[in-house]
Amino acid sequence: MTGDSADQLRAGARALRLDLSEAQIAGLLAYLQLIARWTKVYNLTAVRDPAEMVGHHLLDCLAVIPALRCELARQEALQPSLLDVGSGAGLPGVVLALCCPELRVCCVDAVAKKVAFVQQVAMALNVPNLRAQHARVEQLSERFDVVVSRAFASLPDFTRWTAAALAERGVWLAMKGKAPTQELADLPPTVDVFHVEQLQVPGLDAERCLVWMRPKQGAALG
Repeated sequence: MTGDSADQLRAGARALRLDLSEAQIAGLLAYLQLIARWTKVYNLTAVRDPAEMVGHHLLDCLAVIPALRCELARQEALQPSLLDVGSGAGLPGVVLALCCPELRVCCVDAVAKKVAFVQQVAMALNVPNLRAQHARVEQLSERFDVVVSRAFASLPDFTRWTAAALAERGVWLAMKGKAPTQELADLPPTVDVFHVEQLQVPGLDAERCLVWMRPKQGAALG
């Protein structure tokens, strides 16, 4: 990645009011370099231009952090855990692990080569709070404080497939483009949508929002 990419990333982080260290900036850019290298063989992403990768991959995921930290503070989890479902190249899981060292992140994907990539990132960049698992999310036995998805599935499918992975006070976090009005309407009555939050991603001319959900009290999710 070029100096322009570093400047773009620093400016975007400032706009999001994130205080990233130079080590974190370097780690994020090294992560993009690994994506670019692996994409030549495994086609991890359709975005190839460095400037677009900073915006679409890094800043898009970094924009989640302020709201995520507020939610984790509300939960008062001592060692908060996050599951990134259908993680692909590790977005947002790798970005969150690099920038939130207090967060234990697991990236799960059903495609072995994508899991191998995230495992390589964790080793190459020395990210001890990041791991990857090759599995379908329905097969997981572990529970997490936050279960997140980015372009993984519709809200009804996302919540249904991952219900067993939620900790007792856990929440779902869906990263979406436009507010998914129809998907929200299709959610079962067992799911409580407690916040839909519009995001402004620096340098990205596209709508983004976060959909926060949790099981309704006493609801059986199956």
